[in-house]
Amino acid sequence: MHLLKYFDQLSLRPENAKEIKDLILDLAIRGRLTEEWRLNNVKIAEKIQSSAKYEAPFKIPNSWRWTILSESSSINGGFAFKSSKYVNDGVRVIRISDFDENGFKDDKIKRYEYSSDLDRYQLENHNILMAMTGGTVGKTYFVENLSERMFVNQRVATIKIDKGVNPNYINYTIKTGLIQSVIHEAKNSTNDNISMRDIKNFKIPLPPFAEQKAIVQIVNQLMEEVDQLEAATTARVTLRQDFIQSSLHQLTTENSQQAWSDLQPHFKSFFDTEESIDKLKEAILQLAVQGKLTRKWREDNPDIEPASVLLERIKEEKAKLIKEKKIRKEKLLPEIMENEIPYNLPEEWIASTINEIANSTEAGKSPKCLNRPADENEWGVIKTTSVQKLKFEEDENKAYPQGFITGNQAEVKNLDLLITRAGPFNRTGIVAVAENPRKMLLLSDKTIRINFNKKLLSPHYIAIALSAGYSHNILQKLKSGMAKSQVNISQDKLKSVVVFLPPIEEQKTIVQLVNQLMDYCDQLKIEISRKNGLEKNFLQSSIREVIEQSEAIS
Repeated sequence: MHLLKYFDQLSLRPENAKEIKDLILDLAIRGRLTEEWRLNNVKIAEKIQSSAKYEAPFKIPNSWRWTILSESSSINGGFAFKSSKYVNDGVRVIRISDFDENGFKDDKIKRYEYSSDLDRYQLENHNILMAMTGGTVGKTYFVENLSERMFVNQRVATIKIDKGVNPNYINYTIKTGLIQSVIHEAKNSTNDNISMRDIKNFKIPLPPFAEQKAIVQIVNQLMEEVDQLEAATTARVTLRQDFIQSSLHQLTTENSQQAWSDLQPHFKSFFDTEESIDKLKEAILQLAVQGKLTRKWREDNPDIEPASVLLERIKEEKAKLIKEKKIRKEKLLPEIMENEIPYNLPEEWIASTINEIANSTEAGKSPKCLNRPADENEWGVIKTTSVQKLKFEEDENKAYPQGFITGNQAEVKNLDLLITRAGPFNRTGIVAVAENPRKMLLLSDKTIRINFNKKLLSPHYIAIALSAGYSHNILQKLKSGMAKSQVNISQDKLKSVVVFLPPIEEQKTIVQLVNQLMDYCDQLKIEISRKNGLEKNFLQSSIREVIEQSEAIS
């Protein structure tokens, strides 16, 4: 049986390799891989007499028999080594943490003084180790080349295969769903444990010895075949990812029109994974805040008032509010120098800061809330998870304690620009606009609202500007904390962030274009997800078909 004639689709998805390998093993223990071998070796493939009858999970060739692992192996638990008696020089102890399916781990070797009492626990070549407890219960390792004397610790089973049985065949059988389902059931029903009795009673479909050897040879060949195909596919995927990364970099740092022309012929073939679409989204935002999405718009609207005039109008508005004592005067920040700007801005744009364009910034409070979302007629405090990248999730809130007195000055209102100021590194500095939020939602102490004149500035544009490019990079650098699990950005630091301002009409145009492109990307994601689902269903149905054919033939 040549695997690739059934599964040439594997070359499209490296992650399918595991399913293919599982199928190979399943076919192997059903006798499907050695049908031709049995025809050519009729005399060798004589039926083995069974010493007992066991319920058959599935049909096997007439020359095979069902048995249990203890009929073809001796299975022992390990010795209860005392950690207080570990020594620097001695025989090596193999604990659950000292191995996985890839081999022994040599970073935390433990040793014990040898005595003859340990001999029955000594590990030998072609033994199989199995973890009997813990989060990795059921993991196995097939020992092939011991580099020194090793002795097995408690809660590690050693399976020593009898003569007349091929150890590699038993090892492959243990890896199949037939045995793994027993391990999974034992793990779930006994709180991460499998008993010695369960291991001894593993059902084994046992072929004649010569056929066991043939099965191992065929499985080895097919596994190597899949490994080669997986490696080639992974390399191809890596090259494609490199192309995407390079193209998007050129798109955002060099001649975007030429880069887009180079990318367009390959668009559908390269942007065909959710990861690549996410990278495309990032590039779109980067282009937006550099003014590259609206180059044609500026050509069509040459008489638009430049952002420098807009900034003066914002300053005048702020001065009036300060004079009326509606907002307080902020400390002036150093002027932005031209050499601080990392790329050429359109002539109509201007660099400013949050301090310069915002009337104020504020955070809420976080009283001890109820551990549930607020009902419709209850006050709720938003969680930081309500602020997703460019998206506000109003249901992410906790009910406010009844009887706790508060003003409504911290209530989240329509078109509020919100930013998370504290939390894990990847959740701090996230920006969103609250669009038509429900009533009776309050800011928390870990969210900041940036207040400004929404007639002069687009909240959605400012959110985009803070989520990509130079402004976003500054935000990342302003995070501080002892560990990445808990960082923060102070309001004073936030006010220092540089924002590149286009004219208000161009801000609105950018928001419109970004929304259209993001919708297109989301649609691509839906199509990719649907395609991946169809491919997965095809693979799984093909696997079922092959197995059903196996059962019909057996």
